[in-house]
Amino acid sequence: MRVVLAQSAIDDLVSIGRYIKHDSPARAESFVQELEKKCWELAQMAHAFPLVPHRRNRDIRRRMHGSYLIFYRVGAEQVDVIHVIHGAQNYEVWLFEEG
Repeated sequence: MRVVLAQSAIDDLVSIGRYIKHDSPARAESFVQELEKKCWELAQMAHAFPLVPHRRNRDIRRRMHGSYLIFYRVGAEQVDVIHVIHGAQNYEVWLFEEG
């Protein structure tokens, strides 16, 4: 199974890197690489992580890495990573804007 990062997920990773870079430029790069690795690993274990609670009809799953959440959908042949968001953020707004 292949993994595809949506533009929104790529934008999230860039923003995360910029935020961390203010305190630690070296850690910013390595942490974003860790998040990317966790995304790519979904190719081997896409169904290992839970569906978002109370939104099971949307088929969105989440994987944690540190304080960050990787949100994704599993299709027949690929995993679509939708967003990578800090766990303190209100992900409902990012993922379920339409209600």
